[in-house]
Amino acid sequence: MRRGRRLAVDVGDARIGVASCDPDGLLATPVETIPGRDVPAARRRLAALVEEYEPLEVVVGLPRSLSGGEGPAAAKVRDFAQHLAGEIGPVPVRLVDERMSTVTAAQSMRSAGVSAKKGRARIDQAAAVVILQSALEAERVSGSPPGECVGGVV
Repeated sequence: MRRGRRLAVDVGDARIGVASCDPDGLLATPVETIPGRDVPAARRRLAALVEEYEPLEVVVGLPRSLSGGEGPAAAKVRDFAQHLAGEIGPVPVRLVDERMSTVTAAQSMRSAGVSAKKGRARIDQAAAVVILQSALEAERVSGSPPGECVGGVV
């Protein structure tokens, strides 16, 4: 397991959830929710968070269908990640499967007694936590960085 803090990003049309982990990669915690409608502004805010947190890498959740296929949402996230990689290099950006992360986060929040209306702004952060915990576990099990690296400068 590589030592170093990571940031995770759950990209949505309206909001972008961000989470971080400790340098040992043991625990993911919510960071903030960034408005997602102004994509260039969102990427600038993420670049500022990268500067602040100095992560080993940024993990971006890639939405896939339950069968593993990719649709229009995945294409948007791939484009977002590609541009982000160009803005935050040399910090690597990795795409990881995020199937069911929002559902899992919503269930956790409901079981904690957070209403859907009050939790809307935090659900994206919680989804980013789920994505990051999953990526950390995948690396612990495999010994390799999770997902696929986004390459090239756009």
